[in-house]
Amino acid sequence: MNSSNHHHPENQDIPKIEKKPRLAHIAYKWLALSNTTLGVFMAALNGSIVLISLPAIFRGIGINPLDPGEINYLLWTLMGYLVVTATLLVTFGSISDIFGRVRLYNLGFAIFAVGSSLLFLVTGSGNTAALEIIIFRLIQAVGEAFLFANSTAILTDAFPPNQRGTAMGINQISALAGQFVGLVAGGILAAINWRFVFLVSVPLSVGGAIWAYLPLHETATMHKNRKLDIPGNLLFAIGLTVLLIGMTYGLQPYGNSTMAWANPFVLACIIGGVVGLIAFVIVEQRVEQPMFRLNLFKIRMFAAGNIAAFLSSLARGGLNFILILWLQGIWLPLHGYSFTQTPLWAGIYMLPLTGGFLLMGPLCGHLSDRYGARFFSTTGMLVTAAAFTGMILIPVNFSYPVMAFLLLVIGIGMGMFAAPNTTAIMNSVPPEHRGVSSGMRATFQNTATTLSITLIFTLVTLGLASHLPNALFQGLSRAGISPAIARQFENLPPTAALFAAFLGYNPLAALLPAQILNALPHAIQLQILGKNFFPTLISSPFKSGLTFAFVISAVFSVVAAVVSLMRGERVIYDLEENPQDKREPVKESAERTKPA
Repeated sequence: MNSSNHHHPENQDIPKIEKKPRLAHIAYKWLALSNTTLGVFMAALNGSIVLISLPAIFRGIGINPLDPGEINYLLWTLMGYLVVTATLLVTFGSISDIFGRVRLYNLGFAIFAVGSSLLFLVTGSGNTAALEIIIFRLIQAVGEAFLFANSTAILTDAFPPNQRGTAMGINQISALAGQFVGLVAGGILAAINWRFVFLVSVPLSVGGAIWAYLPLHETATMHKNRKLDIPGNLLFAIGLTVLLIGMTYGLQPYGNSTMAWANPFVLACIIGGVVGLIAFVIVEQRVEQPMFRLNLFKIRMFAAGNIAAFLSSLARGGLNFILILWLQGIWLPLHGYSFTQTPLWAGIYMLPLTGGFLLMGPLCGHLSDRYGARFFSTTGMLVTAAAFTGMILIPVNFSYPVMAFLLLVIGIGMGMFAAPNTTAIMNSVPPEHRGVSSGMRATFQNTATTLSITLIFTLVTLGLASHLPNALFQGLSRAGISPAIARQFENLPPTAALFAAFLGYNPLAALLPAQILNALPHAIQLQILGKNFFPTLISSPFKSGLTFAFVISAVFSVVAAVVSLMRGERVIYDLEENPQDKREPVKESAERTKPA
């Protein structure tokens, strides 16, 4: 790698003003790790606690998110957070390289605290309250974008090259702990008062802001003479936002169609978003100081790592979503759990996935510090592909030990991939571009996750749309309902049925008109509203969409493994400036770059 990057005119920056370190008796790298770990824990907890508490939240504000006129609020509560975060990551990473990563990281905690406080204080009810929740969630997303854009760069700055993988692995543990704590805390707090679901993030974010202010200080040079790429920022933000909005609205019913991919508004958003992103790429190749550093893709390790991460997120980004639908809509009711209990138990039954991550993430992160990322990341994606293939082969009403084993294997594969790959990406870039590189990496990951959720939801919905009407008619006829009445049930919208299962509602009780249900004999009402009726009917239609989803996930995983294999030998930019250090590169670099 050419080290002349440091001699480019834009890099002749004002030297950073050293601030006297606080808590100097503790190694700075551990202070940085503790704070970024808290940030990751808070973000993961916030995601899972809101997810499990959505029924209580919507009941609390008095709307039915499954009504055709209200489903927008459900979609934007779920997807709006992802859209805003994905859109802002690169911009915030670029700004942080100019004004300071620690300063803007700390700002992220403060903004997140404001958003969480506003959510706790939501006033009114109905659609007004739902709109407030969406807006305040978007404020939270802005704070999280500042945190995500800078946390990996701060860790990379703080740790020597031979310990960065270990640090990334520890961060993974924190994210998994946050997800599990969020599931349990959400189940408890939502039962008391839905507002407490948002209140729990306030002390975490305020505490994080204080803890970031006290010990953290800039260890990187701030490039204050670098110009902000305003055209690039605007084109990227508008293009990606419009594209993701189109994808979000595409999940809704439209006219007589189960989904809205033929809706002119959706098509216009998708086409307009793609055109905007193409224009963005063209502009970035012509501006003197671009926001999105396309020249970084000339670094083979950076390019391969980001492409592999994008494909990995496409493969597994919708995994939690599809597993929750599978468990809550079919398996748990068939095994005696009421629909209202399924969100909490779905999280508990998915613990083997967390266990696999917990086992291999820190271990492979640590080993990649010594041996590089290529073996671990490549093997991890092949292991993940094998587990997805196993998911295709098991029945919808599976034996749980088999499912637990497959979840464990997926967790192992993803744990082997994530920390080594992230470390390899951040090791390969110049220190002055770590902020924007961290933002670029996170943008690829978040955008792919949104795409994955959209793709998997679409595949499962299309599978249901083609088979569910006939399955409902046959099942209701066998239950003793006359064909004339059974035909009225055929129009049950599959999208709403999936969302009902996702939220822990009994789909038939939530979606069937009350006048039809009340006209049925009591015994038949009890039968069709029981735990087994709907899951049994939906199993076969669900399986067809499920198979497509896992086939695609397996294919993406294999391609990610191939790309990861092609990343070449490990590259640590810190060492490239001093070739003589390659005699004992990691050891000597660690001694040379060890923070005060």
